[in-house]
Amino acid sequence: MTNAMPALFLSHGAPPLVDSDLWVSQLAKWAGDLPRPKAILMVSAHWESAPLTIGSTTTGTPLVYDFGGFPERFYRTTYESPGAPELAAQVVSLMPDDETVSHQPHRGLDHGAYVPLTVMYPDADIPVLQISLPTLDPQRLLHLGERLRPLREQGVLIVGSGFTTHGLPFLRDPSPDAKAPGWSSEFDAWADERLAAGDVDSLIDFRSLAPGMPYAHPTIEHFAPLFVTLGASSDPEQIPRQVIDGFWMGLAKRSIQVA
Repeated sequence: MTNAMPALFLSHGAPPLVDSDLWVSQLAKWAGDLPRPKAILMVSAHWESAPLTIGSTTTGTPLVYDFGGFPERFYRTTYESPGAPELAAQVVSLMPDDETVSHQPHRGLDHGAYVPLTVMYPDADIPVLQISLPTLDPQRLLHLGERLRPLREQGVLIVGSGFTTHGLPFLRDPSPDAKAPGWSSEFDAWADERLAAGDVDSLIDFRSLAPGMPYAHPTIEHFAPLFVTLGASSDPEQIPRQVIDGFWMGLAKRSIQVA
């Protein structure tokens, strides 16, 4: 797969992350260093739906503003990327014959998908398809990533969009440059070490093994997309390139790229 697109796991954050000059510069540079994708397949923490569900394949479907309490300008964001019906058909073809695939043709991109894309590909000129998280089981998500892996050879950028820590109920300082709580920094350091060791088994068992739990992930949907990304790699036990680290609002921004 030497000419295949990489696969990414990125910490996407809430809509106000686009006001972080550091995050914007890091994400824009990352995208600029990648080969240009023919299409993008997004798996976001903000869409859990079983069975596997395919979102809109039509250009111009309205975005899903799945958040509250932010300034009005964040509800006026648009991202009219081209629809990707061919990619949707390929995804369906890669699923087992006995596995149901559902469709929600009127569901647009949620903020876990479009917020990073507005920074990475601001011209919105690359076809984008979002699919749901059909499960939160890490092993099953690895298998899903494995099934999607052939898409990378066709120029598709597979992106798992979550957050390395997401303990929102336990944050005491909501400012962007807040010091990371112990549970966040400890979980992030553990994830850094396990990724650097290619220790997929420990990552799968993060709920039992990782320090900072369950505070780092009181619900686990924001760590789950990592396993789709690892499964889509040529070798889930490879040592990924850790492209972004640090914290925003005390939450770990660690983001990786796999070949």
